[in-house]
Amino acid sequence: MVSVEFEYQGNLHCNAVHGPSGTALSTDAPLDNQGLGESFSPTDLVATALGSCMLTVMGIAARSLDVDMTGARAIVEKEMTATPPRRIASLTVKIHMPHAVSPENQERLERAAHTCPVHKSLHPDIQTPIRFTWG
Repeated sequence: MVSVEFEYQGNLHCNAVHGPSGTALSTDAPLDNQGLGESFSPTDLVATALGSCMLTVMGIAARSLDVDMTGARAIVEKEMTATPPRRIASLTVKIHMPHAVSPENQERLERAAHTCPVHKSLHPDIQTPIRFTWG
C-alpha cells in the first residue's frame, strides 16, 4: 500500500506528499473551472498518470527485449466533457520511439502500453485512442 497525504491550501490549491519518498506536488483548479491554472489540475494528473504509466511499462518490457527506450516521448491530450457532469471525455495518447525497433518488438511494446495499470483503471466511457510512431 502507498499513502499520499493532501492538504488544502485555500484558493483551490492543494499540496500532496508521496508517503514513501516525501516528494511533493501541488494542484490548482483549471482556468475553466474557477482556478488560476497555476499548476496541474486533478484531471491533468490523470493524464500525467496515463502517459507516465504507459512509458514505464513499455520500459519494463524493453528491458527484457534489450530495446533502448531512451528519449521515448508521450503526449497525452485531455479533453473534458462539454456538458454536465464535468468529467474527462478523452485522453488521446501519442507515443514516439526515437530508435528503430523491429516489428516484433514494436508489437510487444505496444501491447505492454495497452496493459498499463492506469489505462486498465480508467472508466470505459473515457475514450483513449493511442497512436505510436517509430524511429
